[in-house]
Formats: sequence, structure tokens, C-alpha cells
Amino acid sequence: MSSSFFIKSKSNPKLSKKGKNTAGTKRKSKVQAKKPNSKYNVEISSDSDTEGPTVPKKRQANEENEYDETPQEKKLRLAKLYLEQLKEEEEKRAEEDDFETDLIAGRLQEEVLEQKGKLQRPIAKDLIAPDASEIRLLRGHKLPITCLVISPDDKYIFSAAKDCSIIKWDVESGKKLHTVHGGRKGTEDRHVGHTAHILCMAISSDGKYMATGDMNKLIMIWEAETCKHLYKFTGHKGPVSGLSFRRGTHDLYSASHDRSIKVWNVNENAYVETLFGHQDAITGLDSLSRERCVTAGGRDRTVRVWKIAEESQLVFHGHEGSIDCIQLINEEHMITGADDGSLSLWSVNKKKPLSTVRQAHGCHGDAELQQPHWVASVAALHNSDTVASGGFCCETLNPFSQFSGFVNSLKFSNSGQFLAAGVGQEHRLGRWWRLKEAKNGIYVIPLKRKPSNPEETKMTD
Repeated sequence: MSSSFFIKSKSNPKLSKKGKNTAGTKRKSKVQAKKPNSKYNVEISSDSDTEGPTVPKKRQANEENEYDETPQEKKLRLAKLYLEQLKEEEEKRAEEDDFETDLIAGRLQEEVLEQKGKLQRPIAKDLIAPDASEIRLLRGHKLPITCLVISPDDKYIFSAAKDCSIIKWDVESGKKLHTVHGGRKGTEDRHVGHTAHILCMAISSDGKYMATGDMNKLIMIWEAETCKHLYKFTGHKGPVSGLSFRRGTHDLYSASHDRSIKVWNVNENAYVETLFGHQDAITGLDSLSRERCVTAGGRDRTVRVWKIAEESQLVFHGHEGSIDCIQLINEEHMITGADDGSLSLWSVNKKKPLSTVRQAHGCHGDAELQQPHWVASVAALHNSDTVASGGFCCETLNPFSQFSGFVNSLKFSNSGQFLAAGVGQEHRLGRWWRLKEAKNGIYVIPLKRKPSNPEETKMTD
């Protein structure tokens, strides 16, 4: 590094009378006027400096060697600095590339595990019950809510009810963004929307389309962003009780009380095929990424896995009561609920349940005539160990929260940050009971987690 400095020059005293520099310094030249008394009779040294005496050459050379550098040395130094900078940039870039490669590899590994049904994120052990003040109630429907879905980005909730209406909610503010009012019976030809109880709904994985099914055997397709009605599908001979979009596509599966499964292509506004097998009204349907769907057969007490491409089905037995709801946890496992109060966990590789919880929501009635509370709805946080069930009276997510009514629909947000529960005074499929004290609405329940302790965090492969 070069630095600026000053050197005061000093006259060398070792000069002979003849003007020779006995110390080896430069020779001095003298200029003398002809007249000794002239004012110009002065002595001027050629190596004198106005700033002071000169520095001996040996000392000056040492100081120059200390502070100055030759052009070649400067080029060498700058070249070394440049090479060091390049090395640092390449090392940093390599670290970033390795990090990105690890991320991509991790993502691909997750997708492979997800396709195989072996991806599981442990979440349940970290959940804690929210405070009652943190649970929000969204009210807008006049009659019991029967179904709901959450948009893929978790910003909106769509709900439907026995009043034939559809409402789009903003999750953050809790405000209604759009309302599609229901029509009266007999106005089907001129009313845009449903004129009978809506039993089920689904939204595509890209958030583009929404589908709803009603007691009038109709399936209606909507533009999810604007709630604009696009078209309707007809063909079922009974109430439409289940709908699901295949993830990553616009293929729609529908189930009905007519005991059939139908496949539709929403992009093409087209019917594809019909599948038969159940011996009683189908009460629930779900699907994920594979070209297959699962159904609950109600009083035929069977769960079925439909392989669409192979045109085959797998039949599972296990419940003693009517199976009213079903939900896939991943591609290989599912959960069902029945009116005998039981919850069952299934694997597609076994014909019997892996595990069953009896009287999951307790019992009601006199001691001698006690009956289990029905399980009216189930939900699963995909690829995790967390599920939820909703029942009759004041039970849902016990012990997370309790409120009066029938929990007719449950959905986890995709991020796992909250659970939406559609509650009504009546069961979604009938009017066997009516709880007047219950409120028809959507409860938004935050899923709080225990604070993480860095000391207890362990890295696992």
C-alpha cells in the first residue's frame, strides 16, 4: 500500500573548500559576483531544498523501499487481490448452489414420498388449545351450513348451506366478499344458482374452479375468483353428496345417493364416465393426486377405492354403523367416521381398519338408553399425523374447543395455520334433531403450536 509522506532535505556539512563532497554527495556549484560587496554575493547550492535540509541517500533509499512500490509490484498486488475476490465469490456461489441443490433434492424427495403415501410431518404433538377469544365466528347463512372449502392460498373460505346460498369470505377480515343467493323451488329455469339444499362443494388445486352439488341432482361450476356461474352438469339420478377435484388437474369426481360415481372434465365442460359398485347411497368422497378416489357407502358399511384408469375398485369393511364421512390423509391412508360414533384409520393395502376409536365423541341419553354421538365430519392435514372430527352437540376437536351444534364440515388450511368448522342447528343430511341454541356459522380456529426450544431441536436425516 502506498502512502504520501514528506521528507525534509538537509545540506551535507562534509564539503571541502574546493567544493568536493567528501561524503559522496553531489558536488556543489558556487556562483560568486565579481564585486565582493555586491548584494548578489550569495552562494546557491543546486541540491538545496526550500523545505529544509536533504536526507542522506542511504536513508532515503531505505524509506522509499518501505513506502513505495514499483509498477510491477503494484500489478502483482492487484492481481492477488483480484484472485482472492474471485475465489471468495466462487466459494459463496458454490455454497448457494449446494443449498439450492439440497432444497431441490429435498422437495423431490418429499414429492416421491407423497406419491407413495409415506410422507408424514409430525405436527400433533406441538399443538396447544387456543383461547376462546381467539376463535372467530363468521355468520351470514340463515340455515345450517352443510359444507365449506378453503382456497389454496388460505385467503378465502367458501361456504354453502341449506338456504341454497353460497358465500365467499375473506379469512383475514372475516367479511363477506360475494354472496350467491338461493332461489325458491320452481324457479330453476330463471334463477342463477341453487334452489335446493347444497350438500357438497370442492375447489380445484389452482383455485380456478369451484363446484357445488345439491338435492336437485345438479352440479354447478363456478369461477372461484368472481363467483360467476359458468355451467351445470346433469346426469345423477339422486342428490349429489360428494365432490372432489383431482389435484393438479380439472378432473372432477362426483358421488350421489343414486350409488354411482361420475367423472367430469371441467375444462372441456364434458362428462367422461360412470362407475358403479356401492349398494346404498354414497355419503362422502375424496381424492388427491392419483387417478383414483375414495368413497363412503353409508349404510352398505363399505369404503371403496376407485382406480379410474384400471376401471377397478377395492372394497373395505369395518364399521358397524352407517359410514357418513371420509377423508384422505395421504395417497395410502384415510380416515372415516360413522353414526355409531366410531373413527377408523385405514390403509389401502389392508381390508380392515388399522385402528378404530369407539364412541369418539361420547354418548347422550339416559344411562340405560345411551347412544353414541354421531361423527358427522372428518378432516386431515395432508401428509401429517393430524386429523379432526366433528360431531353432534358440543364436540369438535376435543379438547381444542367446544360449541353447540352439528359440525357438518371441517377443513384444515393448506398451511396448517387454522381449521374451519361449518356448524349448523341440524345435521347436513336430515332433520333428526334441531338445536335451537346453536348458531349457524363458520368457526375459524387457530392452530397454535408450542414455542420451539433451540436446545431441544435435533437434526435428523
